[in-house]
This record gives sequence, structure tokens and C-alpha cells, in this order.
Amino acid sequence: MKRVTLVSFALLAFASCGGGDGQPDVEVSVPVSVEELAPGSIEEFVTATGTVNASMEVTISAETGGEYILLDNPSTGRPFALGDIVQKGTEIIRINNQEQENTIGIESRRLTLETTRLEFEQQKSLFDKGGVTRLELSQAERSYIDAKYAYENALINLAKLRITAPFKGVITSLPYYSRGVEVAQGAELVSLMEYSRLQLEVSLPGKELGRAEAGQDVRIMNYTLPDDTLSGKVTQVSPALDPASRSFKAMIKVDNPDLKLRPGMFVKAEIVVARSDSAIVIPKDVIQIKQRGKTVFIVQKGAAQERLITTGLENPEWVEVLEGLEVNDRLVVRGFETLRNRSKVKVVR
Repeated sequence: MKRVTLVSFALLAFASCGGGDGQPDVEVSVPVSVEELAPGSIEEFVTATGTVNASMEVTISAETGGEYILLDNPSTGRPFALGDIVQKGTEIIRINNQEQENTIGIESRRLTLETTRLEFEQQKSLFDKGGVTRLELSQAERSYIDAKYAYENALINLAKLRITAPFKGVITSLPYYSRGVEVAQGAELVSLMEYSRLQLEVSLPGKELGRAEAGQDVRIMNYTLPDDTLSGKVTQVSPALDPASRSFKAMIKVDNPDLKLRPGMFVKAEIVVARSDSAIVIPKDVIQIKQRGKTVFIVQKGAAQERLITTGLENPEWVEVLEGLEVNDRLVVRGFETLRNRSKVKVVR
């Protein structure tokens, strides 16, 4: 009696291992999302950070003392102010120093120049006709040359009273002086920066020496302007490492046509050191690292197929596949975490 009971219990236990109708369990299809592979491009880049600086900057000081006069900006109709863009040669400030102007005597020197020029031309004409000696001609020429240099020096001295922009730029400093106040020689009057082009110096790890080169493209990003990426180029690369930091310097020119970046801003630079076109490129996060190497899953005939791959260029988001995948393969991009080779799958969006 005991024996019959044990056999019955064993049969009951065996039956409970099947489905509700006594049939074996059916393998469940795993839902996955796929992307069909097509040729693409990938860039490998080196990331660095740094502070951008103006390509040109200058602070102009008074070369002579006198009465300070801040002029009006022709573009705005009001006195020049911080942030104004000025063209090369634009007069910004005038120093009124009548004593200095009298000493320069620009009009007197101009008249002397004109008189000596006419005298020299007259003497040259007479010399050609035999009317004056060579000595008299030389004296007239020397007087004309002396007058010319005196006039040019007077123009230089007069220019010291007129503060003009040496290049197109933005006014970044304009110490306030009341109109008519006397400023001393050496007083700072105005500072200008040209930052439609910026300079960026970065330090790169020693392992990148030989990969970073002059002429390479650079993407520039500022953390306060996340939607704006500017372009730049590497202009110089140091050939030697800093023995203390084991890094090397690179200089980058940044194009900033809309003046969105300002000198002193902290930026991130991505130097493109390699590029591959017409390549098979896949998301980096679909790659699984296993003992035998890097693997991914593709879908064929409703089942997952595990592929061992060889990779090439890579960046934080994408990887180039050199071997193991082909164009038009259906790569599993979501739902691959629990897959095994030949697992049944159901492709969903």
C-alpha cells in the first residue's frame, strides 16, 4: 500500500512540471528593438578644456596730458561706451592741448613743405636749362626733404592727441573722466579686444603626442551655451612633453563670428584626430565585453545571433566595427541584456 502511494506522488510531481494542460513549456520570445546597419562616418577626438583669450587686445594710454574729450560713436549718436564695436582708425577720444598743438605747428610745417617743394621743382627746372649750379639744386632738395620729415613728425605728434582704434574691436575698458577734465600723460584711456577670433591654449596627455597635429578641426563648446558649437583649428602643437605633468601644449584658433564666446570663458575642446567614412558604426552601449572579446546581437529569422566583433575608431557614443558585422545586418539596440545565442526574439519599436 505504501508503494502505490509513492508512485502516485511521483507521477503527480512529474505532471506539475509541464503546462496547465500537461504539455511542455513553450519558449517565450524576447522583445527587442533593432536598427538596420548602413554606412556612416565616425570621428575620434581628444577632449581638453581651457580658457579662451582675445586674438588681439590693447590698452591705450595718453602720450601727452591735456583736456579729455570723449567723442560720439557715429553708429549710435551717443558717446562711446563699453561694448561698442569700433572700426580700425575710428577716433574715440581727443586730448585738447593747445600749447602742444602750437608747438607742433602743423599748418606752419605744411606751408613750409609746400614752399620748399615748389622751390625744389623750380630749381630742378632751372638746372636742366643750365640756370643754377648742382650745389644750388642739392640745397633746394635738402630743404624740401627736411621740410617733409618735419611735417611727417608733426603729424605723428598731432596723432598723439587723437586716440584711434588700431584694429576693429570691442571697447572693454573705458575709465570714466568728466568731459573737460585734465588727464595726465600715461593715464589709461581705453582698452580694446578683437574676439571674432579667439585663441585657446590646452594641455593634452602625453599619449596623444603624435596624434594631435596643426590643421586638425576642433569643436568648441561652452557650458553656458549648450546649443552652440563653434569651429576651430589647431594652429600649433608643442613637440615636447612637460616633464612634471607628462602633457604637451596645443594652440587652437576659434572662429567666433557672432561674438557669443567672450574672452575669459571656460570651454571644452574636441580635437578631431581621426575620421572614417563609409564605415559600419554602432552605439557603444550595445557592445558586451566577454572573456572571448567584444560581442553584439543581430536578428536573423526571428532569433538572436551573437557576433564577435573587431572595433576601430571610437568616441564616447559610437564605435567603428571592422569585422563581425555587415551592412544591412539588423543590430539589437534594446533588449539585448538577457539574450543568449539563438534566443527567440520579437522585434518591437
